Amino acid sequence: MAKKYIILDTETTGLHVREGHRIIEIGAVLLNDRQKSDDHFHTYLNPSRMIDDEATQVHGITNEDLNDKPLFEEIAEEFLEFVDGATLVIHNAEFDVGFLNNELKLASSTFPKLEEICTIEDSLKMARDMFPGQRNTLDALVTRFDIKGYDRELHGGLKDANILADVYLHLTGGQKKFEFISHNDIQSINNKLENDNTSLNKFDLKKIITNENELNEHENMLSDMHERTSVEPIWRKS
Repeated sequence: MAKKYIILDTETTGLHVREGHRIIEIGAVLLNDRQKSDDHFHTYLNPSRMIDDEATQVHGITNEDLNDKPLFEEIAEEFLEFVDGATLVIHNAEFDVGFLNNELKLASSTFPKLEEICTIEDSLKMARDMFPGQRNTLDALVTRFDIKGYDRELHGGLKDANILADVYLHLTGGQKKFEFISHNDIQSINNKLENDNTSLNKFDLKKIITNENELNEHENMLSDMHERTSVEPIWRKS
């Protein structure tokens, strides 16, 4: 059975949950076979406190915008139902998960923590592994992967979730589905190969010999890849 992948982002009144800051927007998009689906969760929230001016400059949401919006406790059960059992892909997951767990705790002592019902996957850690030593903010990755069609003047929960979905597909490029071979599957394949008596001698295999010019062009391409990504190409690791 394919895993349930949800791309999630939040906007908040400020940076530090320990200072009493709250969530004011949640955006979450369900991926269906490596495609963004129409199935999503989105809500603005009344945080019952003032928004820091610095935060408003980032997402453009004001206190007046949220006066008629629901409290987190009013949407908590719907949110939990949407994400239950999913792998949540979040950029800088520690930040968002910390805020969401705080909201769940404030809403009800019976609500679980997100990591108790979901698998958390941090796309920031993935990006840092892929591009060590480089800027790996969401905006930096949008530029690096040449993702277009979004207004980046202001951040937003649902907008950033959609953008992160595009980024995540680039970070996991080459997979047609979010399904992975288990250890048992690998062992089964190895056993099958070991027991396969097929001989290559009966095939008329054509030998291709590269010339010096082609080898130089290949090396130049690998050097260019290394310079652009700071990652050693796998062809040099054989």
